[in-house]
Amino acid sequence: MRDGVKLYTQIFEPVGRDASSPILLTRTPYDVGAMPRRVDPSRLGPSPLFADAGYVFVSQDVRGRFRSEGDWKTLRPPRLDPTDPSAVDETTDASDTIDWLLEHVPGHNGRVGMWGISYDAWQTVMAMVDAHPALVAVSPQASPADMYVGDDIHHNGAFRLSYTFAWHAFMAARGGNADPALIRPALQADAYEFFLAFSSLQELEQRFFQGRVPDWDDLIVHADYDEYWQRRNVLHLLDDVRPAVLHVAGWFDAEDFRGPIDLYHRVESSDDQDRNYLVVGPWKHGGWNVQTGETGESLGDLDFGSATSETYRDQVELPFFEHWLRDDADPLLPEVMAFETGGNTWHELDQWPPESIARRPLYLRVDGAASFEAPGAGEGHSEFLSDPSDPVPYTADGPVFPKPDYMVEDQRFLEGRADVLSFVPEPLAEDLVIAGRIGVRLHFSTTGTDADWIVKLIDVHPEDSEELSPATGRPLAGARMILSGEVFRARYRDSFEDPSPLEPGRVTELDFVLPDRMHRFRAGHRIMVQVHSTWFPLYDRNPQTYTDIYRVNAADLESATHRVFHRDDAASRLSLPVFPR
Repeated sequence: MRDGVKLYTQIFEPVGRDASSPILLTRTPYDVGAMPRRVDPSRLGPSPLFADAGYVFVSQDVRGRFRSEGDWKTLRPPRLDPTDPSAVDETTDASDTIDWLLEHVPGHNGRVGMWGISYDAWQTVMAMVDAHPALVAVSPQASPADMYVGDDIHHNGAFRLSYTFAWHAFMAARGGNADPALIRPALQADAYEFFLAFSSLQELEQRFFQGRVPDWDDLIVHADYDEYWQRRNVLHLLDDVRPAVLHVAGWFDAEDFRGPIDLYHRVESSDDQDRNYLVVGPWKHGGWNVQTGETGESLGDLDFGSATSETYRDQVELPFFEHWLRDDADPLLPEVMAFETGGNTWHELDQWPPESIARRPLYLRVDGAASFEAPGAGEGHSEFLSDPSDPVPYTADGPVFPKPDYMVEDQRFLEGRADVLSFVPEPLAEDLVIAGRIGVRLHFSTTGTDADWIVKLIDVHPEDSEELSPATGRPLAGARMILSGEVFRARYRDSFEDPSPLEPGRVTELDFVLPDRMHRFRAGHRIMVQVHSTWFPLYDRNPQTYTDIYRVNAADLESATHRVFHRDDAASRLSLPVFPR
């Protein structure tokens, strides 16, 4: 690299090739491993098709990880001064790597592609910033964009507890900054009981990391959307993206769904050459990739009717790279390919969300009802007691590292909890398809000075449904299948940078969105909306007092009574993006 640091890099060239090949690069913090004596070429790229096509595969440990020199920093922020020739970041490391490859790898055609999933996708995005001229096609797949607002570590200011702890513990143990003997049993524990013993991030730090994991310490210090997080938001860096871009997302990606959608929109805002594409399928995190061993035919209790992952790999991913890296015929890909769950069909669209959607409000009504009709003047409110010492679980059971199936889990395990409000309209008389982000407007009050609000959109199957779960073979009669859900920490209702306490008893309006979906609610099904204030341990517990959440102890956790209002002047509701059938 330009500062003299050497990065461990593996290069695999096709045997016996008689023509020049493009280079396909991946940069990762997860250890590319020692050079093996033999390697299965089908596992080197995004799919076996790339090995058959004769690509040169390059994998690299990023700065400070495993065999690479230098210092490791999670989500290394961009250089403060891009004109400083001695300053380094992930963008310069990617560019310097491409320079080296072009000079030292024989028989290439002068074109480089880059791809990755999750953190590796973020590395791909950083390479898109002031991209090297030879980098002509990239595919960031499930890339985070803003770790505070909607990816990985936070959602709308609320801390993603179980995943973020597990990821940092895993990385620290592998990097030698935490005791594996201490971490291993923690990662194998029952998540609910394990995290119930810790009231804050600080207590977890004292028990497991003990000052040896600076990235975790940073999380405790930077609770608000300050410069630390703003510098790590890649969206503001993408003013002039030169490579062709294929964004990939999964509807049920628990870690990084919002990132690909936001990145698509950001690149699209300046894409005057129609080289920006988006694919969204019915997948978990990385579920479209051949390395997961999945075909994309199902997830949990949901059956998608076809091998959706294979469709993507065969008809989109390889043709995209072959066109841009080899001058193969233009595959004429649609700008957006989106899979409609419930209807089990792919849609080819000109944009996301589709231009033809129409917003339709679904009102939350008293006594657990919901309606497309607005409430009257005296309808009142619903209320519940939120107790952080008895939080609402996000799954029926699960380890510390969250299982992906919770994103489509039957919510009947919450039946009987008084702190979960459920609103259900009459069964649909005809199919209803949604496509886009689901708007939420809550009118609420609380006896506390802070509160988290969780809203979930659920597809309720008829009681006489004969549909069977592909996972268990059991009937789905009466199943309550979650489709989309989101949390919002109310102290950030006006600003993520400048939080403020709630006034007890005051009716407050809160607007936010649930993650995008494209789903067909079938005739006879019902649309359920659930509202509650803890989602544990997926998210940390709000003590419901305006205090430093990341440093609280058990004595700081207070119960509070929350109300959701249904009056004509305070009508809590969802805004559904209805797509023409």
